[in-house]
Amino acid sequence: MSSIELSAGKPILLSIVEIGGYPDFKLLYESFGYQVVKTETVRKAVKLIRKHKPAVIVAEFNFQSDFRDRTSSLETLLSSTQGVTDSCMIVFYEREFEPQYQRFLQNFDVDASLTFPVDETKLRAALQHISQKAG
Repeated sequence: MSSIELSAGKPILLSIVEIGGYPDFKLLYESFGYQVVKTETVRKAVKLIRKHKPAVIVAEFNFQSDFRDRTSSLETLLSSTQGVTDSCMIVFYEREFEPQYQRFLQNFDVDASLTFPVDETKLRAALQHISQKAG
């Protein structure tokens, strides 16, 4: 969905799918009243966050051992958009990278953390919690 197609009034949920391999949850997101904007790169996501100031961001924590000062591109995303929006954050991550993800959580606030494979019931509960918090 391009920014031209976005309608006024509905909150935006930005879905950042860098690697994927899980179901497209667009219909679930829309059932909570969100307009879904999807991107595959952090670079595009930074621009979209600045432009649309999404209510919710759903992203993957993909541990990258080759980064010297960061654990993932998610850190880059959140560092570069701090102060731009106060979006709620849902993060999907691999259980095997729990220690690195916990280090990430020491520096960044996340509203919900879900391990792969993503359980749709748990994602629905996280969205419900965010909706109640916002409303």
